[in-house]
Amino acid sequence: MSTFDPDALECLAAILEEGGFERAAQRLSITQSAVSQRLRALEAQVGTVLVVRSRPLKATAAGQLLLKHTKMLRLLRADLENDLKELAPSSVGGGREEERVSVAINADSIATWALPALNELAARGLPIEIITDDQDFTHEWLREGQVLGCVTSLSQALRGCRIEALGQMDYVAVASADYAAQHLSGGLTAHTFAKVPFIAFNRKDDMQRDFVARAFGLKRVTLRQLFVPSSEGQVRAVRAGWGVSVIPRMLVQPLLDAGELVNVVPQHHQPVALYWHCWNLSSEVLDGLSDALRTAAARQLRPTGP
Repeated sequence: MSTFDPDALECLAAILEEGGFERAAQRLSITQSAVSQRLRALEAQVGTVLVVRSRPLKATAAGQLLLKHTKMLRLLRADLENDLKELAPSSVGGGREEERVSVAINADSIATWALPALNELAARGLPIEIITDDQDFTHEWLREGQVLGCVTSLSQALRGCRIEALGQMDYVAVASADYAAQHLSGGLTAHTFAKVPFIAFNRKDDMQRDFVARAFGLKRVTLRQLFVPSSEGQVRAVRAGWGVSVIPRMLVQPLLDAGELVNVVPQHHQPVALYWHCWNLSSEVLDGLSDALRTAAARQLRPTGP
């Protein structure tokens, strides 16, 4: 098997992660011409195109494999740095910018339980990069080799990965007290849901429709939707009277307790089971990430079950 130039591999990763040759050059502190030369040399060595020059840039199947290989090398280097720090704490500096350890976590977990789980790792200098997406799509980042682990609602293990159940997040439909009094005096029902706007995370977010369909036993649901790509932003929009949103209970419970928000479908909550998927590798860094997320989830989430 060919041995690939680590600088060329990091160059490929920079192009794909930064979304272009110019930004890759800035990150690597080299010229844009040097970026192109390194990529061409790597493509010549592999014997195929690695990057589709489209907008946005995309990795080919071979490019995705080499990107995953590059991230595995980063993980090995992070493990080595940790070991060296224990032997000679003053001899090892911080990791380079291009050696970030990437994970994909859904936005609702970031807004509630997952971010505090990583405090200690960040304080120890682990160069963490968190990529956020809907919980139904974070696994695609892992499948494509762009992250080493993900928090997702997918319960089936991906090839070459291990999986463990983290627990369940309960979702409830909420509105501001003023909005509920004005527009939903009888609560949200099968007859009133179509008249109010729902605040979704983005166009991939099916939570609002799925919640309404299950709450009222409907097969198909069409909603008026507004989009706010932030869990905290969805809460602010609800508080401002934009409409109704289905949000993790743990994110809005203090506002429900204070009477500022109202649960407009009190007879129904929707549990979403979350799972941690990561590469099936022996790595202290990966084990540390897994342990941190597992411990935090055990404290904050309900056990997975009926």
